[in-house]
Amino acid sequence: MTGYADARRIEALIEGLDRCTATPGQGTTRLTYSREYRAAADLLIARMTDAGLAVREDAVGTVFGRLQGLDPDLPPILAGSHLDSVPHGGRFDGPAGIVAALEAACLFRDLGLRPQRSIEVVALIEEEGTRFGGGLFGSRLLTGQVDPADLEAIRDDDGVSAADAMRGYGLDPALAGQAALAPGSVHAFLELHIEQGPVLEADRLDVAIVDRIVGLAQLRVTVRGRAGHAGTVPMDQRRDALQGAVAILAQLPDLARQTGPDAVLTVGKLEVLPGGANVIPDRVTFTVDLRAPEEAAVLRLIQMVEGCVTHAQGNGLDCAVERQLHAAPTPLSEQLRAVLTDQAEDLGLSHRVMVSGAGHDAMIMAGLAPTGLVFVPSRGGLSHTPEEWTDYAQLARGADLIFAALRRLSGAA
Repeated sequence: MTGYADARRIEALIEGLDRCTATPGQGTTRLTYSREYRAAADLLIARMTDAGLAVREDAVGTVFGRLQGLDPDLPPILAGSHLDSVPHGGRFDGPAGIVAALEAACLFRDLGLRPQRSIEVVALIEEEGTRFGGGLFGSRLLTGQVDPADLEAIRDDDGVSAADAMRGYGLDPALAGQAALAPGSVHAFLELHIEQGPVLEADRLDVAIVDRIVGLAQLRVTVRGRAGHAGTVPMDQRRDALQGAVAILAQLPDLARQTGPDAVLTVGKLEVLPGGANVIPDRVTFTVDLRAPEEAAVLRLIQMVEGCVTHAQGNGLDCAVERQLHAAPTPLSEQLRAVLTDQAEDLGLSHRVMVSGAGHDAMIMAGLAPTGLVFVPSRGGLSHTPEEWTDYAQLARGADLIFAALRRLSGAA
């Protein structure tokens, strides 16, 4: 089979989406429900419309572009990824999967193919968890794992609730439950993503077909003490929240090492309040991201972190742990892995099977429908940075694989 994907068309849309950023020249910063997010969604909607897709936005802002099948009663195949970014991130993380899926839909049109089963290109919100914490928020909403009543309590770093952010975006949070897809309503889900690691580039491979995704949890730790003047409160009478937090933080890396060589733990966000140079901190919050291939290891890590936090209680400090996200290790569909492998071989793409050490919407969608995940190479293994890069020719090869799989799964002729 000959590859058909248009690398120039892919590049134009990736670069266009990348201009929808709050930090021009300093990477991609596109938080869910922001002005930049709205601009990116509008650009994507325009390109979907140009491709002849029927476009809709659901109750939480997920964008769908539908290529109608000959039998509209059959559950559709969904293909895509997320549109949000981390602060000062890269242009490919998330959009690469959306653009590859849209390119596949364009190829159906270009080649005069009609699928028997409808195909929907999907752009999900808030995968990164950058604005509202927890991660995989959009796919969890899509699969009914978030109670709409909680949207008033979930807040960003500026204290804006998810519900208020939705209202500012033109959505009604009271209708958020309508975004949940019913069991059986989706035939399959395919996601393409950049690898975010160095393996494919080092092995000079075109694609990886993921067979499972590691388990992960994201915790939010809060340490409360009492503020005071930096010059007048004696050291033995202080309730310094930062001192307590540092005692916890110093122990965390060793917890992962004790758990096993494949376990990892990251503290990526820390806030010290009230934030004055001459004020004793009265509250410190920080995030803990932990991952391991086995659920038992994930649970052990959670318990060990919680134990460290509990041990730090006392001396006038109050410590608490909130579990923002816990996703078990996720095996992906063996059937879809076989389809993707067959199509990669037909296309002449070099490939391997890989475990994903990063979480993706695919791990949540796998609970709704058979799910497949494809990786394309990342230069230098870099991601979540402005230097993140995937050659457009490599991304086009990944789009060819998504197209070939969709063609087969949809019964197109």
